[in-house]
Amino acid sequence: MSDHDIADAWITSSAALLELPIDTAWLPTIRANVEVTLRLAKLVDDFPLPDEAEPAPVFGA
Repeated sequence: MSDHDIADAWITSSAALLELPIDTAWLPTIRANVEVTLRLAKLVDDFPLPDEAEPAPVFGA
């Protein structure tokens, strides 16, 4: 099974779980968007943080 087949199966099953109809003609575009999203998420996940790192404070008005 190729990477595209795995991605398409994931997209199709996720859409079915969400009861979201997807035209198969859109699969290449959706796959491209998912691939970019995962690549960006990997950059964030791979960014090293020291153990002393704290979340930024939240300020409200």
